Amino acid sequence: MVMIRHSPYHHRHVAAGAEMVDRLGFEAPFRFSSVEAEHRATREAAGLFDVYYQVPVEIAGRDALDFLQWACVNDVARLSVGQGLYTSLCNERGGIIDDLTCFRVGERRYWLMPTPARVAAVVTWLDKAVGERNAVVTNLGNGVAYMSVQGPRSRQIVQALTRADLAPQSLGYYRFTRGELAQVPDVMISRTGYSGELGFELFYPSEYAEHVYDAVMTAGKPLGLVPCGLGALRTLRMEKKYPLYGLDLTEDITPIEAGIGWTVRFGKGAFSGRAALERQYYEGPMRNLVVLRFKDLAPDVAIGDSVSLNGSEVARVTSAEKGHAIGATLAMTYLPAAHAVDGTTVTVRTKSGASAEARVMLRAPYDPERKRLLA
Repeated sequence: MVMIRHSPYHHRHVAAGAEMVDRLGFEAPFRFSSVEAEHRATREAAGLFDVYYQVPVEIAGRDALDFLQWACVNDVARLSVGQGLYTSLCNERGGIIDDLTCFRVGERRYWLMPTPARVAAVVTWLDKAVGERNAVVTNLGNGVAYMSVQGPRSRQIVQALTRADLAPQSLGYYRFTRGELAQVPDVMISRTGYSGELGFELFYPSEYAEHVYDAVMTAGKPLGLVPCGLGALRTLRMEKKYPLYGLDLTEDITPIEAGIGWTVRFGKGAFSGRAALERQYYEGPMRNLVVLRFKDLAPDVAIGDSVSLNGSEVARVTSAEKGHAIGATLAMTYLPAAHAVDGTTVTVRTKSGASAEARVMLRAPYDPERKRLLA
């Protein structure tokens, strides 16, 4: 794919010396300094991520809630305006069409935030599934700019730019508010992110993008804020065992197998994929997504590497990154349920022929209690 599109922040990235890569046709920063430095900055201070290529899909109309209750595995009915939740859209087999965030932005208006590579698939599926319901599916495209400020100092940085109350008792996790930010009116300030740290995602009209970027960087620089690329976003999510669609999630994998079965709410009534998911829930899945933690950062593990137990191959690596904050290489894989036991030792053989032992983890290697996330 030829990189022909630029985010509104592109020239700022180039001026900062970013290494650019293709991200869905956008020329996006992979790193500004090093992945490790940006990873550590986000864990210790704050990181600024350009996620402009992710776009909202709006569901609006009298039957919007009814439709989303059927389309999503989670219980959208429990959302008030100003709240969001993590959920999945599933096919009739229970396979994940996409995992995404759903925000209630108005009484009869909702925003879905699909995985960037799945926007077209999500919109196509929703358009077909909506049927005769009084609900309109709209891809809002790149008219909405989107920026993510992540890290333990993110609240201090964003609060310096707005009068909106961002205190934890006022704006909890997966909540959002609206207010003027850096003199830009009606900015949506959401306490969400993909880093596993305290963080905020900002949504505003694209024409303000450069101004907001500069304002956030100016407010954050004294507090250690650095611009970060895709490389750090990938390593941060790995430490938190956040699955990535296209690697750890596909239409042949269910939320229960992927370790996000807690999002499936059987008590709410009918929804797409319910019968298959309910059967799997009671019978138990045949496989489970686990994290493999290696002894240190030395192993050079890659997608597709063989995972063996007692000399027999039992799985393949679905994703792998360096866990810089915990000092260990990490990988994800789907192990047969009988072997998906915390503490089990497996052997991973790389394409170069080298092998290394790893320990199975069922929970996130970093902050499994989510204390930092909920600060």
